[in-house]
Amino acid sequence: MKEAPPQGRCSFFFLSGQLIIFSHNLLRSEHIVLDEAQLISSLQSQSESAFRELVAAFQDRVYNTCLGLVQNEEDAEECAQDVFIEVYRSVHKFRGDAKLSTWIYRIATTKALELIRRQKRQKRFAFLRSLTNREGEELPLTNFEHPGLALEQKENAQVLFKAIERLPDSQRVAFTLHKIEGLPYQEISEIMDTSLSSVESLMFRARKNLQKTLRNYYEKNFKA
Repeated sequence: MKEAPPQGRCSFFFLSGQLIIFSHNLLRSEHIVLDEAQLISSLQSQSESAFRELVAAFQDRVYNTCLGLVQNEEDAEECAQDVFIEVYRSVHKFRGDAKLSTWIYRIATTKALELIRRQKRQKRFAFLRSLTNREGEELPLTNFEHPGLALEQKENAQVLFKAIERLPDSQRVAFTLHKIEGLPYQEISEIMDTSLSSVESLMFRARKNLQKTLRNYYEKNFKA
């Protein structure tokens, strides 16, 4: 008997003929019902209780977004902390032009990319790093585990995440937000401050690049 897929919102796609499902029910705790306008007003008044409420409502989403991009638990924790520090420092500038969640996702992706770029600058001279960035070379597995994956899918997901790491930044963000966080294209366009058609183009190119990278990996490692 085949196991039933997870209930609720999820993203799914095929990797080497096997279905990978990201359950967005697993990626975050139950959303806390907030009066957004009142919360923002309290945050702008530097209310500590409002900030604690914000963290409780968004900590899982922020952490998982950072984790999907930086692919390391400790780095994701550091990134999430930086996100909430930035939210606290900048909330007085928030004017409500976008949803609060969109604004927070935008900060999360920015902080994650800043961390990735900083690490790349620090490691650009490393020999192993240069090897893993060459097209067609061996694709070493990442060793972190994403909370949205079932245990039996983790090996395939490790290969997928390593391929995602090779994508250009904009493709990496769009793919992570859509396929891993389960956000619709419209919200992604608001987070990335770009058009809907640009998000569609980024997703198309991301899929093509992933197909090419993963084909090279499987041809090299699983030849008949």
